[in-house]
Amino acid sequence: MTKKEKYYVVWSGRNKGVFSSWEDCKKEVFGYENAKYKSFSTKQEAEKAFTQKAEIHIYSKVNKTNKIQSKAKNDNNSEIIWNSISTDAACSGNPGVMEYRGVSTKTKKQLFFYKHPCGTNNIGEFLALVHGLSYLKKHNLDIPLYTDSVNAIKWVKQKKCKTKLIKNKNNEDLFEYIAKAEKWLEENEYKTQILKWETNNWGEIPADFGRK
Repeated sequence: MTKKEKYYVVWSGRNKGVFSSWEDCKKEVFGYENAKYKSFSTKQEAEKAFTQKAEIHIYSKVNKTNKIQSKAKNDNNSEIIWNSISTDAACSGNPGVMEYRGVSTKTKKQLFFYKHPCGTNNIGEFLALVHGLSYLKKHNLDIPLYTDSVNAIKWVKQKKCKTKLIKNKNNEDLFEYIAKAEKWLEENEYKTQILKWETNNWGEIPADFGRK
């Protein structure tokens, strides 16, 4: 199956513009403080978005009357808590090259990152959350943790990564890493508030890899 083409708009990065590949976009935004970027399905959509404010596409949504909402809100009418950490994962294939990271929700500064050649997106989302909890406890930070994965929230609450991935010689170290994450959940208490990122209202989570 041919991979669906994507176009990437960079509103704030080393160079601004519309890029036709994730690799080109990545060079402009990774490690750039407060980078603003998003993927689009067509070049026409991307070029139109580039002429508009980034916040329209990243943090806000258009309502039924086509008016832009002034504040990003979730189902409980609460606003984004910017003083927080956001986590997300990406995977090329299933299984395939898996990555996850945690970033400052406000600035998008990368705080931690992990990559494995043979994982799944669900595993990445779970490990990202546990890594985020560990990071916050280690640094004694009392701020929320965002994820856009319902599964990850459920697995963390159950203290178990319920992946269907079969253990083999290519992923033995990944399963060891998962075991350490589960052990951390069993042995540690935390008061961190884990929140669901409302993608439909706010756009992609700040930790998003931009490959959707």
